[in-house]
Amino acid sequence: RYDAGKDGFIDLMELKLMMEKLGAPQTHLGLKNMIKEVDEDLDSKLSFREFLLIFRKAAAGELQEDSGLHALARLSEIDVSTEGVKGAKNFFEAKVQAIHEASRFEEEIKAEQEEKKKQAEELKQRKAAFKELQSTFKQ
Repeated sequence: RYDAGKDGFIDLMELKLMMEKLGAPQTHLGLKNMIKEVDEDLDSKLSFREFLLIFRKAAAGELQEDSGLHALARLSEIDVSTEGVKGAKNFFEAKVQAIHEASRFEEEIKAEQEEKKKQAEELKQRKAAFKELQSTFKQ
C-alpha cells in the first residue's frame, strides 16, 4: 500500500509518507532510526520480512514507548467501532496473510540451513574418505 516504487521495499521517503498519512510524522533522523532498528540486511530500506519484524517486536514488548516503530505498530491496530466489522475482517485477513508469508520465509530459511548442514556433512565425509584413501597410498 505504501510501496510507491512498487519494488517490494519501503525506503526512507516511503516510510516518511506512510508515517505522515498515519498521523505520526517523524524527523529524518527518527525515520533512519526506525529503519535501522529492524534492517537485518543493512540495505537502508524495509523488506516485507523486516516490516513484519516491527510487529513481532511490538508484540514482545521490545520497542521503546517513544520510538517511531512503536507508534507505527500502535497505529496499525484496528478499531472495530470506527472501521466496522467488515473493516476488521479485512484487517485480520491481511494480518493472517502476513503471518502466513512470514512463516513461509521462516520455512525457506530453515530449509536453506538444513541444506547447508547436509552439504557440510557430505564435505566432511568426503574429506574423511580421502584421508583414508591417502593413508593407504602412504604405506
